[in-house]
Amino acid sequence: MPALDAVSVLLVEDDERMAEILRRGLGREGAQVTWASTVADGLDAAASGAHDVLVLDVTLPDDDGFELVRTLRGQGRWTPVLMLTARDELEDRVEGFEAGADDYLGKPFQFVELLARLRALVRRDRRPRDGALAIGDLALDPETHVVTRAGAAIELSAREFDLLEVLMRHRGEVLSRWQLLEEVWPRGVRHPPNVVDVYVRYLREKIDRPFGRETLTTVRSRGYRLTDDRG
Repeated sequence: MPALDAVSVLLVEDDERMAEILRRGLGREGAQVTWASTVADGLDAAASGAHDVLVLDVTLPDDDGFELVRTLRGQGRWTPVLMLTARDELEDRVEGFEAGADDYLGKPFQFVELLARLRALVRRDRRPRDGALAIGDLALDPETHVVTRAGAAIELSAREFDLLEVLMRHRGEVLSRWQLLEEVWPRGVRHPPNVVDVYVRYLREKIDRPFGRETLTTVRSRGYRLTDDRG
């Protein structure tokens, strides 16, 4: 069976030659590919059809792919997004993840790696989800991607949401940086050594600090733990 049999891919890429190569390659793997060359067309395509995964270039004629992801996430669309671009500096990757992307692959790339990353994103998105999670007054709903604290909505990026979900599912447990990398970030990808620390800091700024709480704590030399600080 092809690697991406019946998977629907929305490809947003303005380079016609690259787009055709990807369309043919993904088609041979069984994927159904919809192609758009601008942010506007990509948003229209995302709104008009259900896709299993999005592959987005960053540099597009009318805007950048980061803005496309931000718009989709703002609309409550949580389809997995792989950014595919020559802009592969650390600050670009961080901006992509902050915008709501799930993975980032720099050009040039090996097609076999692209396939592996797409399979991982599709598998992760199709994981069975159970009901809402709660620790004290902090609540997370895996189905709707809604996070609240004391009834107030909290806006998280896709990566922050996944990190919080893992921590909540392991309530009270100390999770090492390695464990969090394995659970939240794509495997087989080189990440900055402090990426977990950076995202824990982002998360604290959103779920704890505005509420005067200290639920996401550091356990020195071991990792991180999420608890209800009200006891």
